[in-house]
Amino acid sequence: MKICFPVESDKGLDSEVFGHFGTAPSFVVFDTETKSTYTINNQDLGHAHGKCSPLKALDGQMVDVIIVGGIGAGAINKLNEMGIKVYRANKGSVQENLKIFQSTIMPEMTIQHACGGHAGGECGH
Repeated sequence: MKICFPVESDKGLDSEVFGHFGTAPSFVVFDTETKSTYTINNQDLGHAHGKCSPLKALDGQMVDVIIVGGIGAGAINKLNEMGIKVYRANKGSVQENLKIFQSTIMPEMTIQHACGGHAGGECGH
């Protein structure tokens, strides 16, 4: 399984999880099979508000899960259509959030949890 974390700067597992998917400068991906990480630079940083293209942002690379503080409804819908689940991150590092996710107590995000500017919901940024 490939678990993707939007981050402001790449410090591997010590990276702080970023508050919003679409404006994250990069993504740290943790591969549960190889126990390794790699980084994807956000290829869709200049998108217009509400026009995030998650697959473009991820440079066409597929992941299984996104763990993020905030995300718009359109991005959640597009990710879910690709079979990618989105979960709400806690403040802290990739490592800390990975442990929470693996303990199965992390809440899945739906469009009702989307950022307010996007769909009237709550937002982590």
